[in-house]
Amino acid sequence: MSIGIAFSGGGAKGAAHIGVLKVLEKNNIKLSAFTGASIGSIIATLYAMGYTADEMLKLFQYFSKSILKADFRYLFSNLKNTKSILGQGIISGEDIEEIINECANLKGYKYIRDIPNPISITSVDIITKKECIFTNKAPNELKYTAKSGKNLLENNKDILKNKEYTKKEYITDIEIGKAVRASCSYPGIFAPLEYKNYKFADGGILNNIPTNELQLLGADKILAVRFPAEKHENPERAIDVLFRCVDLAFEARDEEKIQNSNYILDIILPSSAVFDMKKINFCYEAGYKLTSQNIEEIKRALK
Repeated sequence: MSIGIAFSGGGAKGAAHIGVLKVLEKNNIKLSAFTGASIGSIIATLYAMGYTADEMLKLFQYFSKSILKADFRYLFSNLKNTKSILGQGIISGEDIEEIINECANLKGYKYIRDIPNPISITSVDIITKKECIFTNKAPNELKYTAKSGKNLLENNKDILKNKEYTKKEYITDIEIGKAVRASCSYPGIFAPLEYKNYKFADGGILNNIPTNELQLLGADKILAVRFPAEKHENPERAIDVLFRCVDLAFEARDEEKIQNSNYILDIILPSSAVFDMKKINFCYEAGYKLTSQNIEEIKRALK
């Protein structure tokens, strides 16, 4: 029985994903396939490479300040090249790429195809408007399976005929750091990643919780972890209003995406936590607590 897990985007809220993984580890629930968008791509990638929940939390705590720190040299280059200090984003995203590549190098991996456990992370090419999936499984290796384990699409030709998948491109020959940086390129905050003929932006734009890609990776059971908007949150600052609106937009679209899940873990966190790296421990504890409270239901659903 193969269990796959999909991690949604959500900025610093993503530390809650680590709390989820810690409880799953304590209950000996083995995960076999991983997908993620935005911050979820970081979680999926690190875990697929073999990092434990404890190691990931330490990495988040150590690197949290540098990830969102504006580089004045980058801002100056924005002003020089685009006549605007904001340019295409106030943060280049290079730190994310370097950190992930460093983590990959410690495990002996370079390209996403090198990761041993099945993984797919999402992004979007804003030039062609096409969803791009970074994966270690080439399209002819992908197995589209139902919850019952039966093959729905027998081979790659059938996959390519499927309407949903003709709008996508699967990429295996990209460095791990670049793939994660692309998936995390939140519009207006992080600059898009220009790579070859692509201009990659945040994976959450088109697919914030890619449970459908877990099916392609052969998962028999699917656990989805997401951050729906609080019901009665009343943001006051402009930036909080923006994040609240993004949360609501993602939540409405996510409902359709997660219908194939065996269990959906909804972790309610304030929208203002998206880029508040001081709340990493708070978010981690929220994920840990909720998963602990629901672990018996989760076990039954994934059995």
